[in-house]
Amino acid sequence: MAPVELRGLTKRFGPLTVVDDVSLRIEHGKLVCLLGPSGCGKTTTLRLIAGFLEPSAGEICVGDRVLSSTARTVPPENRGMSMIFQSYALWPHMTVADNITYGLRLRKLDRETIAKKLAAILATTRLEALAQRYPGELSGGQQQRVALARALIVEPETLLLDEPLSNLDANLREEMRFEIRRLHDEYRYTTVYVTHDQSEAMTTADLIAVMNAGRIDQLGTPEDIYDRPQSEFVARFIGAANVIKAVARDENHVAFADTTLEVVGAQLVAGQPAAVAIRQHDIALATQASSDTPNTVPARVVRQVFLGASRDYLVETADGTSLRVVTSPGNVLAEGSKVWLTLPPQRCRALER
Repeated sequence: MAPVELRGLTKRFGPLTVVDDVSLRIEHGKLVCLLGPSGCGKTTTLRLIAGFLEPSAGEICVGDRVLSSTARTVPPENRGMSMIFQSYALWPHMTVADNITYGLRLRKLDRETIAKKLAAILATTRLEALAQRYPGELSGGQQQRVALARALIVEPETLLLDEPLSNLDANLREEMRFEIRRLHDEYRYTTVYVTHDQSEAMTTADLIAVMNAGRIDQLGTPEDIYDRPQSEFVARFIGAANVIKAVARDENHVAFADTTLEVVGAQLVAGQPAAVAIRQHDIALATQASSDTPNTVPARVVRQVFLGASRDYLVETADGTSLRVVTSPGNVLAEGSKVWLTLPPQRCRALER
């Protein structure tokens, strides 16, 4: 089975570069999420992979077969790919069974083969009881499963999903994230999944490609992306980390708010500006200073909000830097209180500039 590979992929619309020199290798059977905010180029990248757009530069290959280049683009129907859109695009006048088998009938498979494949996919997607209903009689989650079944039944080499859960309510989105991952684990098709939702990407993906301004800012496992962000954009976008602006003292220490912090991550250069990321829940709040605890910074409580399972603080350090801190709900400190922040060295991550 062949990997999908993007090599220097670029797409311009007039003077605007939407996808900018993207290179990415997706091994067969892996689920890769293109994650990023609106306008970052992720959907355009997916449409280039599908063959709906032609690249301005670079190429798309599946194994040794070049599907897209500036010289030639293989049409979508000849790529061995299935795509699921945000709108599901189900035929309203066809039953669930007819919608699912539409692609098989186009390929002129015999009735017995179609019936066997239909029975198998209905069982896998848990749609047996709904086979004779029409899309208008289904919930959003049921329609989503029909769209998945229709895409999977034709046995594509590659499955493409364009924000497939954006039309569902919050509870159903959470349920369908696990359903998509379950189906991927069963069929092991190479899958490219576009989303702006961090939770979807973390739940479903083997690898996440975080996109920003048409480029891939960072590629890694969900754990890599969350625990070891490499850029300020990734740190802020994934998990909304605090990003501290400081000055490097040496390769792993920075000066911040009249304090020296020990950090990990990117190697720093003494005297140069540095950016350090730390998650809100990794900062500890205390009402008394501890002389033997490293990375302790004095601050003042600006506001606090009770959120049920946690309490959200906004604090300000001596140099005017604002930081968010998430604590247990029982940790109650009044606004204006003087506090000491402990920033564990292993959780203070210096970012590449």
